[in-house]
Amino acid sequence: MGIITDIAEVDNKFIKTHGYGKVGRYALVSVSDTGEGMDEKTKERIFEPFFTTKGVGKGTGLGLAIVYGIIKQHNGYINVYSELGKGTTFRIYLPLIKAEVERKKPEAHIVHKGGAETILVAEDAEDVRKLTKKVLEGHGYTVIEAVDGQDAVEKFSANKDKIHLLLFDVIMPNKNGREAYDAINEMKPGINALFMSGYSEDVVYKKDLLGKGLPLIAKPVLPTELLKKVREALDK
Repeated sequence: MGIITDIAEVDNKFIKTHGYGKVGRYALVSVSDTGEGMDEKTKERIFEPFFTTKGVGKGTGLGLAIVYGIIKQHNGYINVYSELGKGTTFRIYLPLIKAEVERKKPEAHIVHKGGAETILVAEDAEDVRKLTKKVLEGHGYTVIEAVDGQDAVEKFSANKDKIHLLLFDVIMPNKNGREAYDAINEMKPGINALFMSGYSEDVVYKKDLLGKGLPLIAKPVLPTELLKKVREALDK
């Protein structure tokens, strides 16, 4: 069996020869085999629903009828060429769509505002934690790292007068992000907090992993988006 793809032009000559068609450019897919081939009577009926040359129980006669229907739904055509003892070729014509190339406007370069505040970052995944720290420190912030929820509570207790924002992963060992936040909020009510999670917002709130009203950003997060959300949280 062989499959060949090409571009075909359907013109008036094609339409006159085949008795159908619409002028235009088409994608052409040719599928050929070297089987027994078909006689003229069989060729005339192969696209009829339930027509089959196979024995009882070996075919439904719907395969080519379905193919024909799909091609017609896409405003295409299908031909069959066959010779007994030499094989069969199906040619499928699908119209090409002319689409204009959209020119994207160059995005304006946005300089995201940094700050001089201190942020407590609690994240058990070291690579994510280090990258977050690098982004924040690159824009002027001071970062205190915590490796899990309990560590975050302890780090906050030792630096409570310095920390302006909590940036916590939702799912962490020892204490999750919400539990760590609740413990810290008792020490300093109203502390600003921002949470991150690889789970969708729907899952996080549905499973009650985070209280309503606590801001959540989805991981992975672009550095520009992280800086924007951090600044918004600090400016609240």
